[in-house]
Amino acid sequence: MLATFLIGLREGLEAALVVGILVAYLKRLDRKDVLPRLWTGVGAAVLLALVIGAVLTFGAYALTFQGQEIIGGTLSLVTVGMVTWMIFWMRKAGRTMKATLHGGVDRALEAGTVWALVLVGFVSVAREGVETTLLLWSMVQSFGDAPTAILGAALGLVVAVLAGWLLARGAVRLDLSRFFTWTGGFLVVIAAGVLAYALSDLQEAGVVPGPFTSAAPLDASGAVLVGWAGLPFGWAFDVTAAIRPDSALAVLLQATVGFMPRMSWLQVIAWVLYIAIVGTVFVRGLRRTASRTAPASTASASVPASSATPVTTESAATRAASTVSPSPEGAS
Repeated sequence: MLATFLIGLREGLEAALVVGILVAYLKRLDRKDVLPRLWTGVGAAVLLALVIGAVLTFGAYALTFQGQEIIGGTLSLVTVGMVTWMIFWMRKAGRTMKATLHGGVDRALEAGTVWALVLVGFVSVAREGVETTLLLWSMVQSFGDAPTAILGAALGLVVAVLAGWLLARGAVRLDLSRFFTWTGGFLVVIAAGVLAYALSDLQEAGVVPGPFTSAAPLDASGAVLVGWAGLPFGWAFDVTAAIRPDSALAVLLQATVGFMPRMSWLQVIAWVLYIAIVGTVFVRGLRRTASRTAPASTASASVPASSATPVTTESAATRAASTVSPSPEGAS
């Protein structure tokens, strides 16, 4: 529940702040008359995410076990790719996100058609919605406790919408740089766990060599080898005797760090490589951002604390916060 709550909170807050940019810009242009078109596009994007979730959840019952595992493993790999891309794309595109959204609104207003602005709202939210749906679906498949996981995600989304509304009204101030940095790191670990689970599905389906295929190394009794003897297609470890797969501890570890009581060598290798590569690039990006903002922080050291604003990275969410927060001139 905690894992899905944090995902719902992060992804929902990103979407809420993007919508905040669009709404604030239309109000600044004194075009409140076209806000219903924007909300129509946003509603369509939310509906798309719900439909995809329903298809993934209920469509699986019509598939064979092997088909379910193949679909589940493939979609989990797609989820890992989307999450990884999102983490780094947001950092790169953050500088121009606000201008891009404003430009889209300008073009839609110039076109003068209802569908143009509906499309702006739809595209702005659909990416977040589809990404969130795929990630939550993959996690629900991994945890096996759908009601609790869905409840956590729903609570996260509700809190995100409330936080976005309060930010837009200037009622609260949030250090978005720190928030998205910590949740970004959390998503790196979550994505590594989803990758490991995806390989488990594909190995069970027989698509990828592993303990469930003829490639598995066996001992004299026909059991799959565990440990170094099982490298590369056997079990890396098996601690199910100490930690039951359905226990609260196993679920907690799987939700936070992607650990399962029994994992194949390919799962472990994939998890380690993902953390090592993506985690290193993520941390290096944070250090580069910190080195760029250090001079600015030093220069503002003499500013009174009452007028200081949180130091934030140039991310889409940060730009959004600066847009939707009120200012003396009425615009950021």
